[in-house]
Amino acid sequence: MLSLQAATVRFGKRTALDAVDLEVADHRIVCVLGPSGSGKSTLLRAVAGLQPMDGGRVLLAGQDQSGVPVHRRGLGLMFQDHQLFPHRDVGANVAFGLRMHGTGRAETERRVRELLDLVGLPGAERRAVAALSGGEQQRVALARALAPRPKLLMLDEPLGQLDRSLRERLVVELRTLFQELGTTVLAVTHDQGEAFALADRVVVMRDGRIAQEGTPLDVWQRPASAFVARFLGFDNVTPATVTGLAADTAWGKVPVPEGSPQGEADLLVRPAGVLLGAPADGLRCTVGVRTFRGNHVTVRLTPENAPVLEAECALRDTPDEGAVVGVRFDAAETVVLAGDRHDRTAPRQPLTGVTGQDAAGRAS
Repeated sequence: MLSLQAATVRFGKRTALDAVDLEVADHRIVCVLGPSGSGKSTLLRAVAGLQPMDGGRVLLAGQDQSGVPVHRRGLGLMFQDHQLFPHRDVGANVAFGLRMHGTGRAETERRVRELLDLVGLPGAERRAVAALSGGEQQRVALARALAPRPKLLMLDEPLGQLDRSLRERLVVELRTLFQELGTTVLAVTHDQGEAFALADRVVVMRDGRIAQEGTPLDVWQRPASAFVARFLGFDNVTPATVTGLAADTAWGKVPVPEGSPQGEADLLVRPAGVLLGAPADGLRCTVGVRTFRGNHVTVRLTPENAPVLEAECALRDTPDEGAVVGVRFDAAETVVLAGDRHDRTAPRQPLTGVTGQDAAGRAS
């Protein structure tokens, strides 16, 4: 459906998109993730024709889009602020694209009713936009984007203005709806949990380039680099030298899976792979901040003369703050990162004090 070939966008001396190649297959949902300034929104705007490119091509269904204006690309666009027409009611908002395409009145009314049913707003045609909640406005914006049956639906932070509980509910509904309709979707978001719940494929961007692309499970289980691992929320990343089935690290010897790359690398230990025991059983650590995450607790551990570690514990097994524990490592939860060892961002600073449910959440 969509192919980007060496897509390049520059703003003065800064390269926002650096020869990006990307393909989106029919009936697939692809989410583009990345920190602010990574180029993800520029990518979306270049595909839509809203941002001129300095090099490369955008192909839709095999057709080069060079010189094709936005309104002739057959795309559906939905932005974070929804951009509904406040002076029009719900039905008129949803019908806008259909009328622009010259659809007849009877067919337009039928399509509006059908879409409002699909997005969970049956009979809302005459409601005023200002009277809608944030979640309802999001549904109307989605119905409007879907109305002309776009060959590609593009979403730019579509749930960004909603509270977390509503986002978590709507993202499941969106995936179900897109699967039912067979919609091809390219979405941009900074929220890892949202992307991993919605997407068939995840693209992680950094500095205008694709740092990693794959299924949500592949990216989560096997981050390509220290940057990707830290962006996904993993803090336990350290330089290592891998020999055989063990890695020499600042935390001592850490077991690694069979077949791991050898030599100097970065090593990721997932929090589930940090196993707590008696103080004499492994690396001695002092228990610090405990963050309650529903069915488990994340614990910050301070070793003696080594970087801070993050561990996951069952609620019933969580040690007290200030307790001294011993740490061992599970090879099944370690990953030797294939990216450039020297391509490391600084680890996030440990929190201080006691926290409750983590507002940022964690993809699972």
